[in-house]
Amino acid sequence: MNLPMIRYILSQIMRIEGAFMLLPCIVALCYGEKEGVIYLITAAALIAIGMIGCAFKPSNTMIYMKEGCISTALSWILLSVCGSIPFVITGEIPSFVDALFETVSGFTTTGASILPDVESLTHTSLFWRSFTHWLGGMGVLVFLLAVIPMSGGSNINLMRAESPGPSVGKLVPKIGATARILYKIYLAMTVVEIVFLLAGGMPVFDSLCLSFGTAGTGGFGIKSDSFASYSAYTQWVVAIFMLLFGINFNAYYYILMHQIKRAFTMEEVKAYLAMIASAVAVIFISIADKYEHAFTALTHAFFQVTSITSSTGYASADFDLWPTIAKYVLVIMMFVGACAGSTGGGFKVSRILILLKTIRKELSSYIHPKIVRKVNMDGKPVEHDVIRAINVYLITFVSVLMVSVFVLAIEGYDLESTFTAVLACLNNIGPGLSLVGPTCNYGFLSSLSKFILMFDMLAGRLELFPMLILFHPNLYKGAIEAARRRKSIG
Repeated sequence: MNLPMIRYILSQIMRIEGAFMLLPCIVALCYGEKEGVIYLITAAALIAIGMIGCAFKPSNTMIYMKEGCISTALSWILLSVCGSIPFVITGEIPSFVDALFETVSGFTTTGASILPDVESLTHTSLFWRSFTHWLGGMGVLVFLLAVIPMSGGSNINLMRAESPGPSVGKLVPKIGATARILYKIYLAMTVVEIVFLLAGGMPVFDSLCLSFGTAGTGGFGIKSDSFASYSAYTQWVVAIFMLLFGINFNAYYYILMHQIKRAFTMEEVKAYLAMIASAVAVIFISIADKYEHAFTALTHAFFQVTSITSSTGYASADFDLWPTIAKYVLVIMMFVGACAGSTGGGFKVSRILILLKTIRKELSSYIHPKIVRKVNMDGKPVEHDVIRAINVYLITFVSVLMVSVFVLAIEGYDLESTFTAVLACLNNIGPGLSLVGPTCNYGFLSSLSKFILMFDMLAGRLELFPMLILFHPNLYKGAIEAARRRKSIG
């Protein structure tokens, strides 16, 4: 294992997080909040420690898949621990477990909160809390590849370990250029949303924070009622952008390259849009009689479907009070999630499509045993290794889900709360149903349950395996044997 390279990557991550933590310091200056001093000291410490670690660049910069997964998992854990420090020191979230839960939820773009009163936070902490969504949305390691030159084509293993989807490739030959293209698209879309929100009369601070949450499909609101008190215009703008950020970013690259037909003929994108339209129609019909105007019902239906499907988690209404069919549809959308290669979470539309096509292929083989059929996606055959990986991912996903639900069930809460809490965290959604519904929070859970859900949030954001590999015994076998050899020599 290339430990010096892992140490170098973690040091770079600390420098980046320290640099970004200077942004809430600017907010503190604007609003005259003394909490900015804590953020400044923490940022300076992170930058200093990161620079010391980066001073010794490894001679071997190769990153294999194992190093990519370990570096990614440790980077996100380190990000969360360091990012939670200001919350604890300022006393705004005095409990370290709660502060860590909130920060993990922020960076993984889950949006599950332990705060009963969000508006009690200072502007400084609200900004940092929302900005963790934006930084975690595209991925901090993707940002690292975009801004810091790193040699070696094996660096794609970092992107593969962090980016969501059944497979990750390069848009252009160089991985660094691919990362820069993705972040340019991401930044441009964020700026456009901010402009639209400002045009609707929203204050600058609100526009920034809510756009960060939308872009990263995170869902941390800056008001206790999330989006219920915002205008219909604001809700439609945010809903449309939640939908857009849930689309595979390859489609936007094709549009930039004037390959518009190719962008809109992607099977995953078409299925994603059709799925959202169907869900909106079902929910609109089921809740139409609960609102005085049909437009209001349509607004809430569209907002909640795009919010849940994109894994953002904003709420414009208490959907826990909706009819059973509407809640059932939302739970299905929680599981499916957004497109691969987007900032959204969930199982991913492309995986669902490939699984359905695989089932159809197997059924056809029973009817016509001698016919050889292939699973195709966008006119190209899907490799057997990809299908096998998706099957393994499904089994692993269900296993993690079942174990997590079992552990949380020990606390004795109802099944609806327990199951949707795990599902919402594992798929990076945020709100669930019943005790963890859109008007509730996760603060009542024990520390054990919070750590389980933190693991689920990290595992869900990193596609399970980078986090699970940390528990593989063979990972530490070589290090233990090396330590024994050094001890025997000494």
